[in-house]
Amino acid sequence: MSDNLFAPQMTLGDYKIVLYRQEDGSWVAEIPALPGCYALTDSREEALAELQEVFKMIAEEYREKGVPLPKDTTEIVHA
Repeated sequence: MSDNLFAPQMTLGDYKIVLYRQEDGSWVAEIPALPGCYALTDSREEALAELQEVFKMIAEEYREKGVPLPKDTTEIVHA
């Protein structure tokens, strides 16, 4: 893989978060750049708080493997 897609010491603030409400009223918060990094809860605030915890777990897994977190290449487009 190209080195320019990875950066050391990425933090939650380095990623775009997509937040949306589902038809059933639950909230989803996700970081599209990190597979599996999402939270599904009953409120917007809970979804964002849970996402922080999920991010920490994923970041720790990457550290344990000695692999840097990928850079965020997500683009937000309003069509």
